[in-house]
Amino acid sequence: MKQMKIIIILFSFLFTSKSCTKKEEIKMNTQQVSIQKLYFNAKIYTVNDAKPWAEAMLIEKNKIVFIGTNKEAALKADKNVEKIDLKGKLVLPGFHDVHMHPMEVGSTTTSFVLNENETNAENYISEIKKASKKNPNVKWLIGFGHSINTLLDAKRNPLTIINEAISDRPVIIMEQTSHSMWLNSKALELAGITNISPSPQGGIIMKDNGKLNGILIDNAGDVVFQQAIKAVNNPNGEYDGMVSYVLPELAKNGITSVSDARTYWKRKQHKTWENLATDGKLTARFNLGLWAYPTEKDKDQIASLKALFSNDENSLLKINQIKLYSDGITHNTTAALHSNYKEDFFGLSTNNGLNYFTEERIGKYIQELESVGFDFHIHAIGNRGVHEALNAIEKKGTTIGRHRLTHVEMVDISDLSRFKRLNVTADAQVTGDFTQPQYWHENNHLLGSTLANNQVPIKLLKEAGARLTLSSDWNVSTLNPFVGIQNAVTRVPQNISLKEAIKAYTINGAYVMRQEDKVGSLKVGKLADFVVLDKNIFTISSNQIKTTKVIMTVFNGKEIYKK
Repeated sequence: MKQMKIIIILFSFLFTSKSCTKKEEIKMNTQQVSIQKLYFNAKIYTVNDAKPWAEAMLIEKNKIVFIGTNKEAALKADKNVEKIDLKGKLVLPGFHDVHMHPMEVGSTTTSFVLNENETNAENYISEIKKASKKNPNVKWLIGFGHSINTLLDAKRNPLTIINEAISDRPVIIMEQTSHSMWLNSKALELAGITNISPSPQGGIIMKDNGKLNGILIDNAGDVVFQQAIKAVNNPNGEYDGMVSYVLPELAKNGITSVSDARTYWKRKQHKTWENLATDGKLTARFNLGLWAYPTEKDKDQIASLKALFSNDENSLLKINQIKLYSDGITHNTTAALHSNYKEDFFGLSTNNGLNYFTEERIGKYIQELESVGFDFHIHAIGNRGVHEALNAIEKKGTTIGRHRLTHVEMVDISDLSRFKRLNVTADAQVTGDFTQPQYWHENNHLLGSTLANNQVPIKLLKEAGARLTLSSDWNVSTLNPFVGIQNAVTRVPQNISLKEAIKAYTINGAYVMRQEDKVGSLKVGKLADFVVLDKNIFTISSNQIKTTKVIMTVFNGKEIYKK
């Protein structure tokens, strides 16, 4: 019996010794794998006024735990920290693009793309026929890319031209700006549009001498486009396009936060976004701007929008913005002006643009939805469109709103100071060539030389104290932020400083997305969203900024792109 006790004690000792050894091994292995990364030997522009420049940044999991000199960072780091030598490269916070259309860009429902620079509409016939042969089974043939001016300048009726290309099934082609559609007779028939059809709110059914010419302006075209998308019924097209093309493009361009500028909730696009989030596919932070349909009944639409609000702080996806249009665009003569256009395209009772949403209606939506938590993203291009949107915010909004007007191409001098006073952000796009000073007077024939001057007045807005964001409106213009930054600093007389342009793409964008406490600048406690560049945009010529490339994008502490 005594011998048995000795054996049990010995066995117990051996077992305990092995167990302790195993625990020690686990502990040692844990110590060898650091959860820290040290990015050092860099030129870090933090966009933090208290500490604008640094050499090194220490990341633990997905947060910045130290930022300062190389020496200080090395002392703060764990023994087994992973070290990344950036070899003197410039580091900036991850870019915010608070106005783009990512899901529309990536959608695979578009069958073909026309050349926007084509000046002879007759040359589109062969391209449309070719697209039809390549896509024999789609119910609606959907295209994109032409210029409306090419159709308006055509010698033949645009409807006759497109019917010659295809007449036996519906065709709809979105113009390059998305503010008009070109349809054949079959598409018009399926949409129930005839020579006597009235134009819907926010749109115009174009007619020549009382007969359809195949062009639908603004919301008139959008209504039919939604019908075409529904008929094609490609539920995975937008999801697949986001994963295979859009998200990699965002990472490649250093864009880590995005506001989707038009989420068609009636098409259940928000569900596709939610699926992307649930599946762990998102590699940027997204705020959705739910589209306010101009032809919907207000009571029903407002109730539907309220039900879709979502603002989970732990999610990369938030549904917390409303996108609506005050007016149209300049070259369609639908941007809302105080004065009449110099040319009359439509022969209507008024010739000073149109309203998707009137001032009164905008105010009604703000009053109902701001208290839920929604911020408004309002398209306003003409000076009347801008004025009416500011009026609606002033009359019906409160201090809790973080609303913004986007495009702001024409702003009355008297309205400049209202942006600061009402805490309204001015969101401008200057990546497109048409916004550059040398092209302003191409609109003289529509606006007159005085109104055509000083388009997108970012300098005047900045001097008036407005918070400014810069965005792309991708794919109307390139999503490359360096094109936007270069244009912003070189477009004299309406230019801003380099530091102001960077703020407009970073911390100011973070503010309108309600995440300035988490990202938008580089400081201790914030999330690790940043980019490493191949050039120092502070030292190169301002005319070379657009040649800059992102060589690394870090999102939420992880490298999602590396060149």
